[in-house]
Amino acid sequence: MERLKRRQDFVAAARALYAAMPGMVVQMRARGDEAPPRVGFTATKKIGNAVVRNRVKRRLRELARLQLATVARPGHDYVLIGRAPTFERAFPDLAKDLSSALKRLHRTAHIAADKGTP
Repeated sequence: MERLKRRQDFVAAARALYAAMPGMVVQMRARGDEAPPRVGFTATKKIGNAVVRNRVKRRLRELARLQLATVARPGHDYVLIGRAPTFERAFPDLAKDLSSALKRLHRTAHIAADKGTP
């Protein structure tokens, strides 16, 4: 799975669908192509110093490696945003949060796509 690195990709994902969970926020954007899915990670300074932010991003990367590899849709960008509880939350709980967020986003995207077709 490819990584999001450019600011404009993160900004575009911020304007799309999102699901806020206790451990993280997940954003999803359909790019309109069939390229492999891409994923990006962010953690703001509000959640702590550099050590905390890096640890949060490492946890999010591992979650993405374990879960997004199987359920991510081609042609979509995903952004995982760390929150303060991401640092302390148990890993299985974070995994449940991500799974729930992805189900919600995919269901919402499917409903929106159905409404757009005659």
